[in-house]
Amino acid sequence: MWEKRLPEVLRRAGRSDFYRGRLGDDLPGGLADLEGLPLTTKDDLRASYPFGMVAVPRRELVSYHESSGTSEGAPTASFHTEADWAEMLDRFGRNRVGLADTDTVLVRVPYAMVTIAHQVHAAARAAGSLVVPADARSTAMPLPRVLRLMRDLRVTVAAALPTEPLLWAACARLAGESPRSHAPDLRALLSAGEPLSPARRRRIEELWGCEVHLSYGNSECGANLGGECPERNLHLWADRYLPEVLDPETGLVSFEGRGRLVLTTLHREAMPLVRYDTGDYAEVTYGGCPCGWPLPRVRVVGRWDHGVSLRGRRDRVFASEVENAVFSLPSELGVLFWRAVEDEGVLRVRVEAVDAAAGEVSTALVREVEEAVGVRPEVEVVPVGTLVPLEELTRRSFTAKPRYLAPAGATGAGGPMYAGTAPPTGAEGAERAPGPDTVRP
Repeated sequence: MWEKRLPEVLRRAGRSDFYRGRLGDDLPGGLADLEGLPLTTKDDLRASYPFGMVAVPRRELVSYHESSGTSEGAPTASFHTEADWAEMLDRFGRNRVGLADTDTVLVRVPYAMVTIAHQVHAAARAAGSLVVPADARSTAMPLPRVLRLMRDLRVTVAAALPTEPLLWAACARLAGESPRSHAPDLRALLSAGEPLSPARRRRIEELWGCEVHLSYGNSECGANLGGECPERNLHLWADRYLPEVLDPETGLVSFEGRGRLVLTTLHREAMPLVRYDTGDYAEVTYGGCPCGWPLPRVRVVGRWDHGVSLRGRRDRVFASEVENAVFSLPSELGVLFWRAVEDEGVLRVRVEAVDAAAGEVSTALVREVEEAVGVRPEVEVVPVGTLVPLEELTRRSFTAKPRYLAPAGATGAGGPMYAGTAPPTGAEGAERAPGPDTVRP
């Protein structure tokens, strides 16, 4: 399938200013030649802003988006045609949630400037569902209002970053109520926008009494890149993308394994990308899923640039590994929020807990983190309300995507929802089954 599609993809890409200069007229003939092409990077997208990557006449463009991570650098543009949107919604429709006209869907992800909110909104409308455009990172939608809407409108499906359900739970507890009392009809949470560890997923499901469904994507490549099968494994839509895995240490590329995920779009009109380095550190495997899908499975570990190096650990450590250890603590300890820094090769973890549980949390978390990442951390247990101030839970909506693990002194890497403040250092120290052709290389 890839072999047949690739020449057309390269011809289409060559209509953009960027790829016209890079690919020239002598286009590769097939899959065997792909590795000889240079990678497309985020810096390439930034240098081509705004229209350098566009491969169609401007009159055919219908929407413009930017990555949620563009605060870390110049904008990365993402354009779509009507055909791109139809294809994107077809991919989104494969998720296990299975929207229906009996659903009330709360869209609690940002409408500006990424695509996920617009995907969920359009898919819910197409299914006949009632849509509640709750947005995120908006001062108009503080957490108590979100909880009121979930209860009063009897929301059945919610789409949100995985941090959101924890914030909802903290807000409910602050009012002396259980999370489930605010969402008695909730049957599914669609999680997108951040890697989600198995332990945090289980904790969210316990809190809200419903299944969490995973969606994986990024704005640059055309949004939705993968979703879950009936067996709850995350699969790449490899009938729509050609995936490669780049070993960041050796530079070697393969079609499966562990490394930086590189994607070539197969059907995108407005802005085709050839060998785009997503920056996501992931593991891609073929076969072995009981669902029978020929699509490769993917496990996203985190952003490669957000990993840190620790003394005594050969590989980088990612937030998802620490997160899995944090949420492996017994649920009765009530831990919801944490943050960590790498400080001169030492991992320093802060976690909120009630005073009565502080000793137990500290002992257990040292054990869990050491087992998860192979190094002994320094753990500080702080009172509830330290990382996420209690008064802020009721007063405003949080405005930035969290970064839970960062080097000491990093800017824009605050606590669970407080970007713009440096983290502490030293002792102060986030269905419809597809029917593609076989995609195994």
